[in-house]
Amino acid sequence: MKIDIHSLETYNELARDGAESAADALSELADVPARVEMTDVSLMSSSDLRYEFDGRTFAGVSVSLGSPLSGETVLVFDEDGREAITSNLVPAAGPERLESAVVEVGNIMANGFVSGWADHLDTKIDVSPPSPVEGDGASVLPDPTTADDEYVFVFRSRVRSADSDVDFRILLFPAIDALEELLEDRTGEGISLEKLEVFTEMTKQGAVRATDNLTAMTGLETTVEVNRLNFVSIPDIPAQVGTEQRVGTAVKYTGSPSGYLAILFQPASARRNVDALLSNEHDGDWSERERSALEELCNVTASGFIDGWANVLETSIRHSPPTFISDMGSSIVSPLIADLGRTDNYAFVLDSTIETEDADSLQCQLLALPRRDELEEALEALLVERVTETRADPDDHF
Repeated sequence: MKIDIHSLETYNELARDGAESAADALSELADVPARVEMTDVSLMSSSDLRYEFDGRTFAGVSVSLGSPLSGETVLVFDEDGREAITSNLVPAAGPERLESAVVEVGNIMANGFVSGWADHLDTKIDVSPPSPVEGDGASVLPDPTTADDEYVFVFRSRVRSADSDVDFRILLFPAIDALEELLEDRTGEGISLEKLEVFTEMTKQGAVRATDNLTAMTGLETTVEVNRLNFVSIPDIPAQVGTEQRVGTAVKYTGSPSGYLAILFQPASARRNVDALLSNEHDGDWSERERSALEELCNVTASGFIDGWANVLETSIRHSPPTFISDMGSSIVSPLIADLGRTDNYAFVLDSTIETEDADSLQCQLLALPRRDELEEALEALLVERVTETRADPDDHF
């Protein structure tokens, strides 16, 4: 199956419009002003999707959709979101009334999300009665129909309230036949979904190689926790990274494809890695020696990651020397996306998260931003026969 990129952009925009309709409904019904923070189309494994929801409790609704948008939509609130809705709608109510209020609001919001798609497709989309969902982590998501190491295509929107940390998620899981009908390329110039899957898989192997380099230098055991490919509007990328303080670097790589790679450590994680490398402990400002050590860590991380791409694509890719940066994650990537935004409105973003075994939060985020046209060309040159070989034994190419 080949994906028509223009259709992918259109449906991503429809998902955002639908999320905005849902946010407006939330404001009107529960007096909780909200805004769409990010919308993307993600290609990720079932296990990585579950990881995204782990450690949190959600409540909301699930609705099934009829043709031509066959599939399932899940709209869920975190605990703060549920509290905000119920405290405004049904203060001091019992558990059953609380669930009913969440289902009622969720149903209206889900229908608002779908209506924009129906208008664009110029058809009626049947929506099933809402089924309440509540639970920890990915228990609120549809039962996966794929193995942990196979990929799912999902439209994701994240909405936050304007005056608090309340957020909710809208996820559309299209049926494969509906996805093919919506996104299938009929011009012969689209991107192969199979090759995108393989490139995502090989990116994970590059991230694994990067973790091996980190472990070899510091002695700290690391592992790749999540790896995904997102197709996202360029202005939404900073929201995907977040505003938390990060320490790391951003390098420019050239070759086929060219682009940028941001290596973003949580400050405590960066300090732990550098202290392990230098065999010292220091909690104050970063000295020149420590900055140099972190730059070297970022250098071997970038090399491991990008060399993996070059091996799979049978090309040469070089990256610039890393330079120490300490800033908000969104601020670090802003100059990168400003450059990409001069030629494109959307980008493919490869997002890998590395953690140590004893870490409670982010260890290191690898955010790769290839130039879209060059990535398309590189994937077009990737032979299907070779794709099968790399899937069978990735170690042959890393």
